[in-house]
Amino acid sequence: MIGLTEGEGTTGAPGLPDEVHDAFSASGLLAKSPDFEFRSEQQELAVAVAEAIQDGQPLVAEAGTGVGKSLAYLLPAARLAIETGRKAVISTHTINLQEQLVRKDIPIVRKLLGHELPAVLLKGRQNYLCPARLKRALEQTGDLFTTQENDELEQIRKWAEGTRDGTLSDLEFQPMTKVWLQVCSEAHLCTARHCGPRGNCFFQEARKAAAEAKLVVVNHTLFFALLDTELEDFGAEGQQSKGFLFSNDFAILDEAHTIEQVAAVQLGLRVSQAGLRFDLHRLYHPRTRKGLLKSYRKASLLAAVEEALIAGDRFFHELGEVANFGQWSREFRVREPAMVPNQLAEPLRRLWQQIDEVASEEQGEGNRAELQDASRRLREAHGAVSVFLDQSQDDNVYWIEKAGRDETQFSLHAAPIRVADLLRPLLFGPGKSLVMTSATLGVGDSSLNYFRTRVGAEQAAAICIGSPFDFANQMKVRIHKSVPDPGTPNYDTQLAKAIEASLEVSEGRAFVLFTSYRTMRDAADRLRPFFKKRGWRLLLQGEGLPRHRMVEEFRADVHSVLFGTDSFWAGVDVPGEALSNVVVTRLPFAVPDHPLTASRLDAISEAGGNPFMEYSLPEAILKLRQGVGRLIRNTTDRGWVCILDNRILNKRYGKSFLKALPGAPVEIIE
Repeated sequence: MIGLTEGEGTTGAPGLPDEVHDAFSASGLLAKSPDFEFRSEQQELAVAVAEAIQDGQPLVAEAGTGVGKSLAYLLPAARLAIETGRKAVISTHTINLQEQLVRKDIPIVRKLLGHELPAVLLKGRQNYLCPARLKRALEQTGDLFTTQENDELEQIRKWAEGTRDGTLSDLEFQPMTKVWLQVCSEAHLCTARHCGPRGNCFFQEARKAAAEAKLVVVNHTLFFALLDTELEDFGAEGQQSKGFLFSNDFAILDEAHTIEQVAAVQLGLRVSQAGLRFDLHRLYHPRTRKGLLKSYRKASLLAAVEEALIAGDRFFHELGEVANFGQWSREFRVREPAMVPNQLAEPLRRLWQQIDEVASEEQGEGNRAELQDASRRLREAHGAVSVFLDQSQDDNVYWIEKAGRDETQFSLHAAPIRVADLLRPLLFGPGKSLVMTSATLGVGDSSLNYFRTRVGAEQAAAICIGSPFDFANQMKVRIHKSVPDPGTPNYDTQLAKAIEASLEVSEGRAFVLFTSYRTMRDAADRLRPFFKKRGWRLLLQGEGLPRHRMVEEFRADVHSVLFGTDSFWAGVDVPGEALSNVVVTRLPFAVPDHPLTASRLDAISEAGGNPFMEYSLPEAILKLRQGVGRLIRNTTDRGWVCILDNRILNKRYGKSFLKALPGAPVEIIE
């Protein structure tokens, strides 16, 4: 038996919670590391996780920033996996945390336990190169690709000879989507029977490693994509699993505050005009005269592709004509079925029927599989369009989005309104052992009732553990009372002045968080002379740099200021003096015009509830907590949180926001 405590024997050995308690004590197993700092909060979380996974009971745990969540759940999870043979699935939302787990935290746990601890970072199939598909693509370059695309294919071939994991992130350039999708792993093309025996297929090797691993790290999107499937990707064919991704596994979902939104997308429906056109162009592109079907030299087949392309553009154009988006919105909610005639159905059916005929005559097994996969994709698109037009999924909201630089491209969407009803059996059914944790799950209630209700975890135990940071001395909150309500004549001017005053306090070095792109751009234009005069760099979201590059530039330039919207309220970690101020321009209430938000509010109203108090306010509190949480990331950080929305003082609900903030001194700026 692998013990976490000194002198443990096989008789009368303590249970996992006792072992974990001792391991995280001031003189326990972790104390052997010179980097270990005893934190009672970390010990409390680790014991709670140990009790939950040992007893097979669900747990929802909020643990404030600085607790050290990763080690607190990894050590008991590894211990249980080694002892029982059950696999631990660790799911996170951000790439940064996944890489931290695999590169830093799991090696620490492995060293502490002194035991082999196989661990795998598993990515979605399309991240892996399939050598068999690459070989077929190289044999058909004349029919499949243009000259430029062939050049990229050759670069991939050379890379494939030396890469170790064969994943897209290991490739030194970003290949064209068309080229990569012709050579990556696909469920119906890269199978254990066809690719596995060769031993050179990167996905099949990852699959084998995952089947043998004790710990498997995934992201939430992949977790829900694989949840409740046949598990054939991981060597569990024919098994009735009581777990999640593997038979009898247990799961820990970190960054769990994102679960409801990720699940809604993954358990919903999406068909885009651009995506359908892309799939059809892969079959045959009339302009380049390249594609999978070119080699069959069948005029009627190529004509069927062109007919489907024309029908697709006509169908989506008609949707755009009928949808009433309004002046600013990019979404239009569809409330009635049969919004437009399904003029796409017959062209898609005729095309896949012709592809099926060609496939039945194809002698090459690989080429036949490619044709069958293309037919399957067309059937799936056909089915999704029918579901959307018929609105046949109960308790779903349906909407159309416009996209593209000129907003002339459209996509169909559907998502479950009550995600909890779907997640309850999937995540918390009999025999399932699950822990959800995050730094921000509560809205001022230690029972975490709001979050648990949203994800179907009403029967899960809840624990709320504070941060070890000394917020009373590390952080100050400044509330600017003078900024008028949004929409008033002087709002934009007064907001810019308040931002300026807030930035003077910290000499730049700030995140300025907005809830509106328009307001952000207006404030940036008004303040450019101010930044120029101070010599501070302004990093504005949407001006060309991707999110991760913006953060890198912000870290490097100490006095720089970053203006950001939604994605910068959470998941960004900038410890040290570079981030000394978080400026919240407006309380982050969700705009109720997005169809998914509106449908959730409608559902609460129809049930006789109060949509504002039961959804809008809790969601805004959670988001404010996440934004404020960007500031203090370690024990040496110091800084300010500046709130430029006087509703936190003037409205009755403002007390709920103040109650949810860390215990820092508050100063009112008149």
